[in-house]
Amino acid sequence: MNTPDPSQVAERLAQLRAAMRQHQVDALMIPSADPHLSEYLPERWQGREWVSGFTGSVGTLIITPEFAGLWTDARYWTQAEQQLAETGIQLMKLTSGASVQYVDWLGSHLKAGQTLAVDGAVLGLAIARLLQTALDAKDATLRTDLDLLNQVWNDRPALPAAPVYEHLPPYASKSRNGKLADLRSAMQQAGANRHLISTLDDIAYLFNLRGADVNFNPIFLSHALITPTRATLYVADGKIAPELRTALADEGIDVASYESAAAALGALPPEASVLLDPRRVTYGTRQWIPSKVKVIEAINPTTLAKSRKSEQDAVHVRAAMEQDGAALCEFFTWLEQTLSNPDRVPLTEVDIDKQITAARARRPGFVSPSFATIAGFGPNGAIMHYRATEARHATIEGNGLLLIDSGGQYLGGTTDITRVVAVGRITDEHRRDFTLVLKGMIALSATRFPRGAKSPMLDAIARAPLWAEGLDFGHGTGHGVGYFLNVHEGPQSISPSTMPEPQTAMEPGMITSIEPGLYRPGRWGIRIENLVLNRPAGQTEFGEFLNFETLTLCPIDTRCIEPTLLRDDEKRWLNDYHATVRKRLAPLLAGDALAWLNQRTETL
Repeated sequence: MNTPDPSQVAERLAQLRAAMRQHQVDALMIPSADPHLSEYLPERWQGREWVSGFTGSVGTLIITPEFAGLWTDARYWTQAEQQLAETGIQLMKLTSGASVQYVDWLGSHLKAGQTLAVDGAVLGLAIARLLQTALDAKDATLRTDLDLLNQVWNDRPALPAAPVYEHLPPYASKSRNGKLADLRSAMQQAGANRHLISTLDDIAYLFNLRGADVNFNPIFLSHALITPTRATLYVADGKIAPELRTALADEGIDVASYESAAAALGALPPEASVLLDPRRVTYGTRQWIPSKVKVIEAINPTTLAKSRKSEQDAVHVRAAMEQDGAALCEFFTWLEQTLSNPDRVPLTEVDIDKQITAARARRPGFVSPSFATIAGFGPNGAIMHYRATEARHATIEGNGLLLIDSGGQYLGGTTDITRVVAVGRITDEHRRDFTLVLKGMIALSATRFPRGAKSPMLDAIARAPLWAEGLDFGHGTGHGVGYFLNVHEGPQSISPSTMPEPQTAMEPGMITSIEPGLYRPGRWGIRIENLVLNRPAGQTEFGEFLNFETLTLCPIDTRCIEPTLLRDDEKRWLNDYHATVRKRLAPLLAGDALAWLNQRTETL
């Protein structure tokens, strides 16, 4: 999808306002969502980006006759300021932990008798309830039966049509029947005889199926309905091959058309009791269920189950990390050789993306990138979710820091890593900032904590070295990561904006990122990221404890470190980490890449 220029944004806003007048709508809200509340969206539901030109993955657009505003959090403020310039859309900054401030704004600006329109098909049920409460207090109306984008988006993309395929053993360590049996046990404990799932990674996990309907995430558009004896997968016709459909039927799994999910839920008998997750289903989908049917609201059991990787999963993840690390060593070897060549063609941020993806593609088991590579040199590194494009990018020359955040989808796991490297000569201030971020990463990586500790509580450990110097960063410290699934996965989240609820408890087998950062707008950005695995760390009179096994294998650029700022134990952690990286990756490398690995893992 082509990003609109300011004149196109103005035209699209005018068209939407005309449609609003036609339907007597006083405010229109366009969330960043699809009918499955996905983070990364099929093009058909990228309406917020189509209208505004803002390409960040999180943002809510609100349009009135006199105003247009886009609410997004600190990760995207710099990016949004640039992309919204001269569009007539105002950036509305969401502060940490206040991700629904736009609900408050609507509650204070809408008047009695006025109407807010939101497409119910993509409006989260939890948000819909907040909106309804706020509008009821003002005697305003929430209308969810209109998709005004359809009226003005003439070339709106169709639904994706990529085929569905199986995630097979040995990488799929548990059978569909085993997962369904666990789920049915959880349903029974909850008092439910039906379970509706709309989140795509939950469905892919449960049925050991994968797809390519969403960029970077190996998932497919679908709903699922599970009963005590059968399960039905609602997916577009033609996406599941006849032989796979037969195999599923033999295991008690029926396949029906994607569009038929609404009618199937509408036909549920009055004695049905349906388990659904109010945070993982849309308002429109919830409306499919008849009012006489009992609904039990709780977190999807599969959300908890897929977050806890098995020992077999962990073996495959470690192997994927080795292949990913070897690919990165080859990439960084190429990068340093290219930068040191005085006769080279100028190197750009776009080249970084191409080369790092090519390096991964040469590795066994690689399927695709796990997200769009972030390669930001100098000031662009301070844009937390920066994306270089052919139309807009920087040349990597001179002196500064290059931030590279990238990842891969492998049959045996999902990777996500950020490294910052020195280009040319860097300053003492660069090294000081880098070392403070590294201290935060080491502090959390080395932490031992009680099993069941709420993940948000760990966030401050990574920030403490930065806080001590009056510094901070505007994103969470870590997110859950899937197993050949979404690179962002719940329920755990090491973030101050996440509520410390029971489902955020840290449990064995969870994979989470640790990625503190520091960003100086207009100057540079630093983020150091590894993935870690929750492992048992002994029993005491105070209970069971866990610690982190670092999974990511790639050198940290010691040229960017100020050694005098590191304690002896921090130096020991780094040297031990580099010794492990060298031992695990050396058998997969040769020639210049092996020499680079040995040099970059020398003892500090």
